[in-house]
Amino acid sequence: MSTPENRWRYRGTCYKFGDDLEHDGQMIAFDYVIKGIVAPEALIPHLFEITRPDFHRRAKPGDIIVAGKHFGKGKAHRQAYIAMKAMGLAVACESLPYNTYLLLVGLGLPFMTRCAGIAELVEDGDDIEIDFHSGRFFNHTRSVENQFNPLPERALEIIGLGGTKGMLRDWWAKEQAASESRATPTA
Repeated sequence: MSTPENRWRYRGTCYKFGDDLEHDGQMIAFDYVIKGIVAPEALIPHLFEITRPDFHRRAKPGDIIVAGKHFGKGKAHRQAYIAMKAMGLAVACESLPYNTYLLLVGLGLPFMTRCAGIAELVEDGDDIEIDFHSGRFFNHTRSVENQFNPLPERALEIIGLGGTKGMLRDWWAKEQAASESRATPTA
């Protein structure tokens, strides 16, 4: 699990998925998208329930979803990612669509993409560790290490602030502080 001292380093159980993992149906039932449900507590029990029943009971904060190519393909719906973030999970994959990339950054979910060959370095249940800021990968179960390219610094900054809402809160706080300092007369 990541800690406040190192919010970018996750160590936990690997949940391995293959290529072409779709939002609707495979990650979360489309009913939750249609109904517009965004409350994490309502979504968590349904995360991967079709492909991996009881996933929400087994997964714990710090665990990492590892996937092949085209992770989160299809229309980029946020419900599954809201559940992942609320559970304290992270994602490493070989590739994902651009709209999914934007959604993950916007939600503030730690992830890495363009991790060529990562699916061959893990098996379901392995104890793995990833530093999402540096790109360092280590599989403790298999004693396999690799270095992947992390996200660009600006994307990491937005994720670190908690996504776009956190980025806007940070911006607003800075604006308020600047406004107050301009309004305070100096002697």
